[in-house]
Formats: sequence, C-alpha cells, structure tokens
Amino acid sequence: MKEENRRKVTAIVLAAGKGSRMGTRIQKQYLELNGRPLLYYALDAFERSPVDRIILVAGAGEEEYCQKEIVERWGVTKVTAIVTGGRERYHSVYAGLKAAGPCDDVLIHDGARPCVTVEIIEAAMEGAARYGACVVGMPVKDTIKITDADNDASGTPDRSRLWLVQTPQAFSRELITGAYDRLFENPASQEGITDDAMVVETMTRHKVRLIRGSYENIKVTTPEDMEIAGIFLKKRENNS
Repeated sequence: MKEENRRKVTAIVLAAGKGSRMGTRIQKQYLELNGRPLLYYALDAFERSPVDRIILVAGAGEEEYCQKEIVERWGVTKVTAIVTGGRERYHSVYAGLKAAGPCDDVLIHDGARPCVTVEIIEAAMEGAARYGACVVGMPVKDTIKITDADNDASGTPDRSRLWLVQTPQAFSRELITGAYDRLFENPASQEGITDDAMVVETMTRHKVRLIRGSYENIKVTTPEDMEIAGIFLKKRENNS
C-alpha cells in the first residue's frame, strides 16, 4: 500500500488509574519493573509499532511528571499530547479521543499492560481497518461460575464461548467517537461501563470482533501481577 493511502492510526494509552489494589503509595504505572517504569513498556511497544502518534492520558497533576520522567527520559517520540484523565476509565478515554486529532483508526490501551507486543498492536490495527471494531483477548482456560448475592453458584456458562478481554481495543475513529459522544449525551447509560467495546455494543449496532492476543498480555493490578509481568519481560529480553 502506498504511504499516502495508508490508514492513519492514533494510540490512546491510559495511565490515569489509581491502582489502589497494588497497596503502594506510588501509582502502579510509575513503579519500577525490571529497572524501568511500568508505563514505559506499553509506550515503547507503540513507539516501535506502525501507529502514527500516541496520546498519553495521565492523572490530574501528573502530566508534567509523565512528560519529563517518562516521555523525555525514555525517548518516546510519538507522544504528541499528554491529557488529563477523569474519574472513571470512560472519562479518560473520552479525553484521549478529543485529543486524537485527524486519523482513521484509534487504538485504546491500558498503560498497566506492559507485555503488549508490536505484533499484537499490528493485529489490532488490521482488525480496526477490516472490521471497524475489534478487541484483543484470549479464550478462557478455566471453568467460569456465575454466583448469586450469597456467592452460591447459580450457573455455569459454556467455556468455549468465553474470552478474557484485553487491550488494545481498536476502532474506526468515527465509530468510537460517535459511540462516546452518545454515551456522554445520556449519563444514565454510563452505569456499568467497563471497556470501550461495551460502549460500542451499548451505543451502536456495530459488531465487535474478538482477535487473539496473548496470555502474557496481562493487566498489572496486584503485586503478584508485577512479579509475573517481570518474568515475561525478562524472558523476552533474554530471547532478543
């Protein structure tokens, strides 16, 4: 494909979460992982990928820190804007979308997923171009139980149709921006929204395709997750 015909892609990397389950005074995205900030790894993967620009969404008051200690210190040249996130994830995504600028597709990624790879990013880009909406994930390995209010099992869904949803989640810019506009026009619809695919599913009739990511593409939420992510990253470093 000629360069002038290539689809323009913006990545929105979310780093505004509080990470309360980590149990540390420092926000989890800035904790050191194998000698570098956790957030660095996701940004580095997008830096090395074909995406055109990165919008980094930071917590209120953390914008300058991200600029100096993450972007400038580690040479992430594709970050063109650092914007302030909001109370909920969907507030942060909406802030990122408003700063995305002219592009064809948008990839939305959790900065707390350090093990994302260029290959996964490229697959998400291809999925956005082909389907208009796609989400990276993996089939579940374990049996899943549905419980009632007393934690008694009330059902067992078919495991063959269940996926663990990951990021990046990738969409045509027009589709995802329109879906988020409608979400914020109707605040009652925001109840229970947990990811971007759910916004598209709720606010449009567009189907969302699931594509395979990696079982290593975990979200760091607890100290145990940090240890596991460190092992995955060290293994890659040793194999490179």
